[in-house]
Amino acid sequence: MSLVVLGICGGIGAYKAVEVARGLQKLGHEVAAVMTRSARRFIGPLTLEAITRREVIHDQWKPGANADIEHISLASSASLLLVAPATANIIGKFANGLADDFLSSLYVATTAPVLIAPAMNTNMFAHPAVTRNLEALVARGVRFVEPGEGYLACGWIGKGRLAEPAEIVAAAQQMLRPPGPLSSLRVLVSAGPTLEDIDPVRFIGNRSSGKMGYAVAAEAARRGAQVTLVTGPTTLTPPAVAAVIQVRSAAEMYDAVLRHALQVDVVVMAAAVADYTVTTPSTQKITKQDGPLILTLTRTRDILAELGQLASHRDGGRPLLIGFAAETSDVVAKARRKLETKQVDLIVANDVTQVGAGFDTETNAVTLIARSGAEDVPLQPKSAVASRILDRIEGLLQTRALESAR
Repeated sequence: MSLVVLGICGGIGAYKAVEVARGLQKLGHEVAAVMTRSARRFIGPLTLEAITRREVIHDQWKPGANADIEHISLASSASLLLVAPATANIIGKFANGLADDFLSSLYVATTAPVLIAPAMNTNMFAHPAVTRNLEALVARGVRFVEPGEGYLACGWIGKGRLAEPAEIVAAAQQMLRPPGPLSSLRVLVSAGPTLEDIDPVRFIGNRSSGKMGYAVAAEAARRGAQVTLVTGPTTLTPPAVAAVIQVRSAAEMYDAVLRHALQVDVVVMAAAVADYTVTTPSTQKITKQDGPLILTLTRTRDILAELGQLASHRDGGRPLLIGFAAETSDVVAKARRKLETKQVDLIVANDVTQVGAGFDTETNAVTLIARSGAEDVPLQPKSAVASRILDRIEGLLQTRALESAR
């Protein structure tokens, strides 16, 4: 598909470059590895050569290299320059146009898009000089994969560790992807459960894992949309989207979604938002006692219904509204009622009692219900279900555009 030049700098995270290369290859891309002198102290070129099936470039002055001016040749043919890990040193070179080794010379010579995954000590990452260099690169259009937080090789705990290979590969794939049918649109996706506190220790929740909503967000981003993901607590790594907003309760989900919904073109409410919340959570842990514990619950605000009401008053049209209905009986009938009462454009309904579908599974089977009819989507991976949902959304958007043009 595309040629990705993978630049590898000297840092403990260099070992992750092997998985990055493998991930890119699995997506069909060709990978050419370029290693700095320091990188070879952490990982051997032979490893990358075995993975990429290409000679690893690490010497700007290799005999015979001037036959085709190798860094110029590679700069001209690359579809993406990806540097992972990127040290403070290489970031400084890139920002200031220094070209004293193969990788920095390649950067200055290439017109391909550039993606950088920084990795360094916490204090180094926060240093004003590094911050200034990063800002200079951002101003030139360089994209970044944010470093993670946790234990660093130096023994510190903080921000600076190299992002996980899957996250880097996803960001690279997004940059390599040609403009999609949703490239000019803004999409908001909610995902995951909400948790309603009983006391500082206990809460009421549900079994949603967020996998379906995350799959929808990832597919929308793959098709070129600018995606905002509003997510309840999950164990999932968010896909590479424009913005991720973390929430916990139904009230926080409501505030986040309503704050952004009328600024976007499509809202997909895949989150399993609690219908009830504890009226007055205890500020102290409730001591166990004999007999029942009685909790008073209050109805939460219905986010999708309020969007249906608010959107009808929006100047210049409303966002396309997509709802989800997880049911255990009369699935289609209940979803049709939800479609009408909440004034939405599409309901994704599923029977959570079906084996392999519903909460915390890798697969799903749904029925897509619109005013024009219903479409059954058989059991398949949630990523494939997400693709079918986005196909339907694109169709609805095209229908709306034709109606507006009349």
